[in-house]
Amino acid sequence: MKLRSSGREAEKIEPQMAPMIDVVFQLLIFFMLTLNIVEPEGDFNVNMPITDSSTPAEDPNIFPDIKVRLVANEDGSLNTIRLGQVNLGNGPNVFAGLNHEILKIIGKPGNPITKDMEVEIEADYNLHYEYTLKAVSACTGRLDSSGKHIIRYIEKIKFAPPVGGPAAGS
Repeated sequence: MKLRSSGREAEKIEPQMAPMIDVVFQLLIFFMLTLNIVEPEGDFNVNMPITDSSTPAEDPNIFPDIKVRLVANEDGSLNTIRLGQVNLGNGPNVFAGLNHEILKIIGKPGNPITKDMEVEIEADYNLHYEYTLKAVSACTGRLDSSGKHIIRYIEKIKFAPPVGGPAAGS
């Protein structure tokens, strides 16, 4: 089959690129906006230990909460510090002693087992707050030998209601 040519060469027909690019971008935007990203639910690959349900399992790594009691004199100064049932006294190094006793309880600093341990501080109502702050510092950690980095012992500190005070005398 022969095409007619009227003396001039057949002109090349080039496709229009601008409308084609517009259509491609419109389709791309449409699919991007209608795409619904969903995380798979319920695909938890958890291996539970097989235990006898009739006997409660005890974790030997669970530590009891540590109780620190700050006893005040009449003038608000520190009389004594008790760690559990142990009396640590009130000398100039009493907070260093408290820090040392906390370290003996937790074993080594940064122990992941002690991450959930708590220290409960119970102070007398008339105790000066500086002693409470020193007790908090002694329980949470210490500075390393260079004095630049903090070595963490226990992160969680809670306070018991103060002992004595106006409510106790009523």
